[in-house]
Amino acid sequence: MSKFQSTEQYVATDDLAMAVNAAITLQRPLLIKGEPGTGKTMLAEQVSEGLGMKLIQWHVKSTTKAQQGLYEYDAVSRLRDSQLGDDRVHDINNYIKKGKLWEAFDADEQVVLLIDEIDKADIEFPNDLLVELDKMEFHVYETGETVKAKVRPIIIITSNNEKELPDAFLRRCFFHYINFPDKATMKKIVDVHYPKITQELLSEALESFFELREIPGLKKKPSTSELIDWLKLLLADDMPDEILKNRDRTKAIPPLHGALLKNEQDVSLLERLAFMNRRDSRR
Repeated sequence: MSKFQSTEQYVATDDLAMAVNAAITLQRPLLIKGEPGTGKTMLAEQVSEGLGMKLIQWHVKSTTKAQQGLYEYDAVSRLRDSQLGDDRVHDINNYIKKGKLWEAFDADEQVVLLIDEIDKADIEFPNDLLVELDKMEFHVYETGETVKAKVRPIIIITSNNEKELPDAFLRRCFFHYINFPDKATMKKIVDVHYPKITQELLSEALESFFELREIPGLKKKPSTSELIDWLKLLLADDMPDEILKNRDRTKAIPPLHGALLKNEQDVSLLERLAFMNRRDSRR
């Protein structure tokens, strides 16, 4: 079987590529954690593209129940149809809606199944999927059938660490934490998105970006995706390199900072730092 590696659209570190391939070899779900914006969701898209497989995405919300990934039985519609004398009522399958797991199990060829942001759901959510992810099958009580995976899907599960996941669930996964990219890796990531960017602008932008991330007290550090957005604005505005290169260090706030800072507390923090820097420079 072909192995996953970096694609034209995605820079995967050696450790990340190794984790993906280890999970595939072990036939275990790959649990990916990391800061928001480090490319966890995009990884599943690129594994799907890189291995030439269909991608099935299950985006988890706070109200999502594990059962919805298997199937949902619409008893209300069936009752209404029975009252209206609809012939559909005689076949219970008309009222069963297949979930994303069922869709993945039903595929004739191997697919990539993304269970995105599993930590958003109730704490019992991961435990409710233990047997299904382990045995690759589940029972449909309304019809009496057992749905088994025709081909075991490659399962990628992402988490933003909003809550702890149960030990029993963690034992069944291969785990990888995506560390925040260093400058060298970040340059490669930017090159994928903006291959024509000047090295001077990139160097100054990365300097500003990493300086910003190191400021203590930031509520939300800017992420990779926000750097990409910020560079897009800098390129769109055709901003000269000098604006970043010769920026006033006492001002602290980079130009077009709205792409990098996403709450008023962090903007206020930088404004206070800028004020203190200006005051100290006058002494």
